[in-house]
Amino acid sequence: MSVTPIRIMGDPVLRTPAAPVVEFDKELQQLVADLTDTMHAAGGAGLAAPQIGVGLRVFTWYVDGEVGHMVNPDVVPVGEDVERDAEGCLSIPGYRFDCDRYLTVAATGWDMFGEPLRVEGSHKLARAIQHETDHLDGVLFVDRLDAEARAAALDVLQAAEWQGHPSWLPEGSPLPAPVVKVSPH
Repeated sequence: MSVTPIRIMGDPVLRTPAAPVVEFDKELQQLVADLTDTMHAAGGAGLAAPQIGVGLRVFTWYVDGEVGHMVNPDVVPVGEDVERDAEGCLSIPGYRFDCDRYLTVAATGWDMFGEPLRVEGSHKLARAIQHETDHLDGVLFVDRLDAEARAAALDVLQAAEWQGHPSWLPEGSPLPAPVVKVSPH
């Protein structure tokens, strides 16, 4: 297990839809462990594989003392209630903006061993599941803001000290292409 550098807004991997996991193997178990360790070290409520440069549909969460993960999630709202709350992202460090999310969601997918998994959550857990699933689709939470709030947020983010230089790369290094691991099967 290891803590892995988190990709920052502007990295193309964050805008690239992730590939489905087709091989439930030791590499996947290691990825889940790395995501969990990195999420805890960064103090996050969730972390998706693209945020550490891996283009696979896997995420972890840590909400209300519960740690979990999901592979190849399918998320649907439960009801139509929406909640607006401050939301942040480990890939947009130091900033939070009010974002609307469904109050309750149901997510189905798999655990790292290939066993079926269903999670239903509301409030923080629902927000984390929606946020991390968005990452798997190449969507950042600022994309979910209404037009006026999004424009204001992007203006603020243009001045962020981390803009233009990913913290995980040595100064002057080019951005690597996203890593997409595909099963040989």
